Amino acid sequence: MNDSPGWASPGSAPSDDQGTGIPNPSSPVDGGGQAGQWSPAQPPPGQWYPPSAPGAGPGAPPPAPGWGGMPPGPGWGGRPMAAKPGVIPLRPLGVGEILDGAVSTMRTHWRTVLGISLTVSVIAEIVIILVERYLLPEQKSVDPNATGAEALRQATDSAQSQLLNTAPSTLIALIATLITTSVLTVVISRSVLGRGVTLSEAWSEARPRLLPLLGLTLLLGLMSIAIMVVGLLPGLALGSGGGGLALTVLGFLAGCAVVLWLMVRFTLAAPALMLERQPVLTSLRRSAKLVNGSWWRTFGILALSYLLVIVLTLIITIPFGVIAVTVDSDSLSEFLNSSSTNFGWPFLVITGIGDVIISTLAYPFTAGVMALLYIDQRIRREALDLELARAAGVPGYDTPRG
Repeated sequence: MNDSPGWASPGSAPSDDQGTGIPNPSSPVDGGGQAGQWSPAQPPPGQWYPPSAPGAGPGAPPPAPGWGGMPPGPGWGGRPMAAKPGVIPLRPLGVGEILDGAVSTMRTHWRTVLGISLTVSVIAEIVIILVERYLLPEQKSVDPNATGAEALRQATDSAQSQLLNTAPSTLIALIATLITTSVLTVVISRSVLGRGVTLSEAWSEARPRLLPLLGLTLLLGLMSIAIMVVGLLPGLALGSGGGGLALTVLGFLAGCAVVLWLMVRFTLAAPALMLERQPVLTSLRRSAKLVNGSWWRTFGILALSYLLVIVLTLIITIPFGVIAVTVDSDSLSEFLNSSSTNFGWPFLVITGIGDVIISTLAYPFTAGVMALLYIDQRIRREALDLELARAAGVPGYDTPRG
């Protein structure tokens, strides 16, 4: 075990049904340095309590209801207390604990977290505004009175123009997401151990993994495109008739379902690539192995986190949009009358500020959820909580595995 974000290599703790090699807490040691032996006189069943509880010893009164005198939790006997050196308890996590851990990381290490996310968001938004203002062609308009082949041609040209206009901003946002995700994953991995990390330290840890992370992202994107093309081709090959249209719609829905299934299955590939320093293909296999049997739970947590991001986006976008329209009403009138995308500087700057605020808050939250999902699955399948407790210096877990 070391202080690197990857903690233990994936081969050091079994996954799935393997039982060998799972680490255990250190054995009791007596005053002479020898392993202690069990006493022949054992307490009667049902009256054991933690040695650290007040009043421990023969003749002491029984503990209060629950574990170690704590109030009983839901279910039989309540949930045992777990070590919590950082932002999460070292045990299998609930949905609320994953979301709260992501927010707690932002709050505890706000200088580093907001430093990287705000810096990247500002730079990315400035580049996007300049590209949209000076480099992109105007959006091609569509005549609402056009019919037949002319209407189809105009719709096709408009779609191509829209794709061309959104491609640069999408690429810039992708690069920004890669940088913030890589650095913030390192920050989150340290926060689980209760340790801080400076921005320079996080960047030095994350920088060697940027190219593999870019390769992973591009591979997943190409995989999604290939699946959608395969799903749409049969319907497009039949032409624009009723049968072709129906088959195209079915192919589109089937392609979306397959892409969704694969993206959830491979959602832990990025944390595995960053924290285990694995190659791209190995990271995909690791993610598939960790998500196996937990697809619906993983999907639910991801859907909830993205829903929260959407709500945050609406809360921030609506007031900034209203302010931008109020300040720069001429640009809105020009847009409504001529379908021009040539907005004025006040409109672009005000909406850009809103986008920066959204990105600054959304980047660390989503990165935190991904990283904590990965940690939770390794705790459930590979006893990573014991490794984390040992790395954090929790008493009783300081003996390395032989």
